[in-house]
Amino acid sequence: MKTRTTIFKMLALLIGTAAVFSSCKPKGPADVAMGDAASKVYVAPGKYDEFYNIVSGGFNGQIAVYGIPSGRLFKILPVFSVFPESGYGYSEETKPMLNTSHGFVPWDDLHHIALSTTKGEHDGRWIFANGNNTPRVARVSFKSFRTEEILEIPNSGGNHSSPFITENTEYLVAGTRFSIPMDNKDVPISSYKENFKGSISFVKIDPVNGHMNIAFQLRTPGFNYDLSRAGKGPSHGWFFFSCYNTEQAYTLLEVNASQKDKDFIMAVNWKKAEEYIAQGKGKTEKVRYAHNTYDDKTHSATSKMENEVLVLDVSEFPDIVYFIPCAKSPHGCDVDPTGEYIVGSGKLAAMMPVFSFTKIQNAIANKDYEGDFNGIPVIKYEAALHGEVKKPGLGPLHTEFDEKGNAYTSMFVSSEIVKWNVKTLEILDRVPTYYSIGHLSVPGGPTAKPHGKYVIAYNKITKDRYLPTGPELSQSAQLYDISGDKMRLLLDFPTVGEPHYAEAIPASMITPTSTKIYKIEENEHQYAAKGEAQAKVERKGNEIHVYMTAIRSHLTPDNIEGVRLGDEVFFHVTNLEQDWDVPHGFAIKGAANAEILIMPGETQTLKWKPLTTGVVPFYCTDFCSALHQEMSGYIRISPAGSNTPLKFSTGKIEGQP
Repeated sequence: MKTRTTIFKMLALLIGTAAVFSSCKPKGPADVAMGDAASKVYVAPGKYDEFYNIVSGGFNGQIAVYGIPSGRLFKILPVFSVFPESGYGYSEETKPMLNTSHGFVPWDDLHHIALSTTKGEHDGRWIFANGNNTPRVARVSFKSFRTEEILEIPNSGGNHSSPFITENTEYLVAGTRFSIPMDNKDVPISSYKENFKGSISFVKIDPVNGHMNIAFQLRTPGFNYDLSRAGKGPSHGWFFFSCYNTEQAYTLLEVNASQKDKDFIMAVNWKKAEEYIAQGKGKTEKVRYAHNTYDDKTHSATSKMENEVLVLDVSEFPDIVYFIPCAKSPHGCDVDPTGEYIVGSGKLAAMMPVFSFTKIQNAIANKDYEGDFNGIPVIKYEAALHGEVKKPGLGPLHTEFDEKGNAYTSMFVSSEIVKWNVKTLEILDRVPTYYSIGHLSVPGGPTAKPHGKYVIAYNKITKDRYLPTGPELSQSAQLYDISGDKMRLLLDFPTVGEPHYAEAIPASMITPTSTKIYKIEENEHQYAAKGEAQAKVERKGNEIHVYMTAIRSHLTPDNIEGVRLGDEVFFHVTNLEQDWDVPHGFAIKGAANAEILIMPGETQTLKWKPLTTGVVPFYCTDFCSALHQEMSGYIRISPAGSNTPLKFSTGKIEGQP
């Protein structure tokens, strides 16, 4: 009871101190916004934004694409969630993307994204995303803006510390949020310290096509693993993870996981782990997990079940992992562009430690340890420390960097962004956010070459920022100019879902290679009709396969008869257009899934099972021309066992030559 009271007193002190910080801040947006803010975010008609802002959707399982500086929403990318707008997860081709070892799981909690890099710099190839709930990672193509691969992560209780990548996109790491008993052991929860373990998955990325495979996993102590960053430059070959609940508590974590003054940053020498794997030191474990891929040639996804992983138990290899004491309950663990400095953000601390990679290496060489945890060396705090940022703000969460040697940290409790110098640790500026900022993003901020110019805040609470929409209000993003010495608020705009993290990349890196059409002659879908002459209807037992084409402004075939109750009808629709931005849709009355949206040159399939006899209309759902309303047809359903002949029309009127 005494401990609990102490925690509540500490939280009260933080809130009280936040009020003091707030009293020193500007009183409102007008005090911090530049007089010419509107002109700085205005993008004239026909002009493009300077940056793509790739934003995680949190509990909606999606990614949102915004333009910066305008704040305009361009696209929602379905990743782990079914999406009626495009038929993702509803069409027969995309259903396998959401397969898991638990079956079809049409949702996940998408917290973080990471953009592929080469030599530590953005390269514009892929977006990676995490599924926090049913542990998964995904790869999205920057060329097609489509989810191309989803890989389930076994031996994980929750995939929050993910998907962080090495500087040449050699690996993606996925750390478990919740430690669990491995092998699905049925053990008492109270045996946490004895039976619960963490797991860090190293997912190998093919440098040519981006395909992912789990190379190995590290079995780690039973903590909660929060966020991570890979080293770069001198620290390439290392990963750094924030860890909390080093108390190894299993109930009322709000109190019991906040007992110690310090938790850990876990430093992982992944190059050394690779050496042990190459020496055959990994142990094969039997597991079951799904690996789903989408093929742009067949326009179809396949799902394969994998059945084993290689595991290294770090307690058996003490030169792979080292712990560094960090301010309690750390969230962010961020590496500066030089790769020398690692910033830890303890949510309950009134300072931020900044560690030096050089000092960490010296401490390891000199065995400058304060002991060990489960056999893993714990480096002395002072031996690894570059210095502390004093009184930066309250509730530090996440740090990103500009091209001038400065850092920007989000302060959740005191609702502000704090700018400070990485080397001198001097606080340079602070601006309020509206309200309770979570993550923030500087274009190129996590890379070796930040683009700077802006910092974007992703806020949890809006209250009076936008028109009310019932009990739940939109999340908020706010754009600040950081080109000068002082940060200036330019714009705020609502966001979809609950954005946790985002990265911004210059549009000039993406637009030249953006997919405009799929060449119809390269369509390898088994049911593609590459011209109206190939349109047809076939019966295979109780399956009816409709090879349909769509082009402005008709569907072929447009009348179908001879379908009987009990049949399953597969509409394989090929969009014959070879013109950019002319998709066609398809829907039929009574379909128990959704519509499908077919891109130019693509084939997609809608499965439909009629439940009553009669004549049912179908139509194009995506407005494509002046005669869009006429782009429709009928299908006749006869009783089971009837002898109605199977026939279809391809533009001719029955009875006329």
